[in-house]
Amino acid sequence: METTIKNISNRSYLVAGCMLLFAGFVLFNLFKIQVIEGEKYREIARKRVFKDFVIPANRGNLYDANYNLLATSVPKYDIRFDAVTVKQETFQKEIQNLAKAMSKEFGKSTAYYSKKLNKARANKNRYLLLCRNVGYSRYMRVKKFPILKLGANKGGLIIEQRTIREHPIGKIAERTVGYERQDENGYYTRVGLEGAYGPYLRGKAGKRLKQKISKGQWKPVSDNNEVEPQDGYDVVSTIDVNVQDIAHHALLEQLEKFKAHHGCVVVMETKTGEIKAISNLARTLKGKYYERLNYAVGESHEPGSTFKLMSMVALLEDKAIDSSYVVDTENGRVKFYDRTVYDSHWGGYGKISAAKAFELSSNTAFAKIVNNHYKKSPKKLLNRFYNMGLNKTLGLPIKGEGKPMFPYPGDKNWYGTTLPWMAFGYGISLTPLQTLTFYNAIANNGEMVKPQFIKQVRAWDAVEEQFGKEVINPVLCSQQTVAVVKDMMEKVVERGTAKNIKSAYMPFAGKTGTCQKNYGKGKKHLQYISSFVGYFPADKPKYSCIVVVHEPKKEIGFYGNIVAAPVFKKIAEKIYRATPIVDLVSLESIEKGDAGYTNFYTLSQKYKTIMPNVKGMRLMDALPLLENLGLNVKVSGEGKIKKQSIPEGEKIGNRKQISIILS
Repeated sequence: METTIKNISNRSYLVAGCMLLFAGFVLFNLFKIQVIEGEKYREIARKRVFKDFVIPANRGNLYDANYNLLATSVPKYDIRFDAVTVKQETFQKEIQNLAKAMSKEFGKSTAYYSKKLNKARANKNRYLLLCRNVGYSRYMRVKKFPILKLGANKGGLIIEQRTIREHPIGKIAERTVGYERQDENGYYTRVGLEGAYGPYLRGKAGKRLKQKISKGQWKPVSDNNEVEPQDGYDVVSTIDVNVQDIAHHALLEQLEKFKAHHGCVVVMETKTGEIKAISNLARTLKGKYYERLNYAVGESHEPGSTFKLMSMVALLEDKAIDSSYVVDTENGRVKFYDRTVYDSHWGGYGKISAAKAFELSSNTAFAKIVNNHYKKSPKKLLNRFYNMGLNKTLGLPIKGEGKPMFPYPGDKNWYGTTLPWMAFGYGISLTPLQTLTFYNAIANNGEMVKPQFIKQVRAWDAVEEQFGKEVINPVLCSQQTVAVVKDMMEKVVERGTAKNIKSAYMPFAGKTGTCQKNYGKGKKHLQYISSFVGYFPADKPKYSCIVVVHEPKKEIGFYGNIVAAPVFKKIAEKIYRATPIVDLVSLESIEKGDAGYTNFYTLSQKYKTIMPNVKGMRLMDALPLLENLGLNVKVSGEGKIKKQSIPEGEKIGNRKQISIILS
């Protein structure tokens, strides 16, 4: 018996000892978790319940050169309701008033909202959607409704804000305006000006603390942000929406007329290199045109006869010829090895000067001249092209610039026929903007300037960064060569291949181009690239311009002077005649020749602005856009904008008021 009691006692001590050890282990781990590793586990718990959410900064505005909006951010709000956080007394007293306010604002019955709010309270819904995607004015009204005006902690108000990027001028210059998008991995896709100047526009994101509630939803802890977002800078571009409008519609009209596949036009200010307009249009399967790709910047292709200017400059600079040098075009057909160079004029032009060959755009003349003078030392010609920078990209801020292509003697793609074909723009490759930059340099007396897309970066009224002219090559060629080729380009329009666009308002200078495309695939697949590049007015150049049209319908027409050159003329004349200050010189006197075209330089180019489409927008969202255009807004009705007295796309001109009808 005594032994049994002793055994039981020993077992009791053992159990007690084990329990004591276990208790000690538990106490040690509690101490470890709470004290030693406490901060670690508290942070884990906090992250499961609380989380910092990124608040995107308001993106800066993108303006044209005259401060017309090209792209702007419009705030949109989702408003939700935490039905649990409101005190019972407050809920019972004010819920009907809240339902009435909701009914008046959004149109559905008071009973509908009363039932919805009471159901949320009964179901302990902490994330009830009241309204989605509302503008600032409506958000401010809803924020003052009964119960909601008490804020997040007492009134259950939950505000979620985001911004939507809008283009007030619509589809015009859409590809040039572009966009910037960030994927889930943080990588950006950058297109156009929005992409190129994203670091300025995007600003710095903020942070907001949210608490996890039921069903994986997150509710803001308070009305205030932990870190306030910093708005992006505004960017003032060189684009002029009125010149852009002129260029866009002139190109569109011609593409539709010739049922072309795609085309582009660029207008550049001669002295500064500022791009005033850049339009890129492509045809859909339904025959409509839209901005699909930035062809002017990104599409490198054989330039054809517009390259004859580069060949002529090289010949003159190397003292190989002068403008009076005589060449025999024979019968308009000259054979090099197993390939024949053709002139568009059957039978040829006989013996003509180099200047005349340029005017008439004789392929045979250029092929013979270049081959005769460089066949023993083709590297000399290529080195001349390289020294003029033709083999280099322009280093544009806009992504996707096409690379020039020039075969070099000794390369795999250098053949016996390469040199003569290169003379008139085949076997090489340039983008339209690269070609225009060369022509602009000639117009600018040999100074080659880099195309500019941006003037300023601004924060409110302060200029953060100013951009100006950037010289690529201060002396492209001698002044003697500049003078000779300038005269040649004027003669092209006066009596040469582009005489059909001779203007009564001012002299033009330039060069036509008609280049075969897909010529290696057989006659069935043969297409054309029609182009014209030049500057105006010819004696004191203000603007240079290139027009390139791909694959016009051959049955209608495909020569550069017929397809592309008329676009150049229409743009030049419309810019010249666009709303000048009449008291300086009347348009009638110009047309009669009393004032002369030289007054073009003194006319104030007070261009009209273009009316955006504001239908479907809330008034408070549309007001900043309309007031930015200098318009006084007359409003009638309530709700969204249903009608606007100035139609979308119209020039506003001297009109100072717009009537808006709300639905």
